[in-house]
Amino acid sequence: MNNDFDDGNPALFGPVVFRPDFNNQQAITASQAWSLFFTGSNEDQLLGATNQYGRFLTQSVAAIGVAGALWAIFFTGFPY
Repeated sequence: MNNDFDDGNPALFGPVVFRPDFNNQQAITASQAWSLFFTGSNEDQLLGATNQYGRFLTQSVAAIGVAGALWAIFFTGFPY
């Protein structure tokens, strides 16, 4: 059995963001950012190539923040 796997590359098992061919100084999409967050910088295509999942997660976090702020404003027990 012939194995041509080159495991001598030090960047192979490291985080994606430290690999020399990561994105060449280009902006990353929201899906790539969330994928890097969820995998601890080990995979940047976990959520796929489309940006729909990234937008959904970003807007979900923003909605949770707004709902929490509104809850704190209206239900903190102010004596009216």
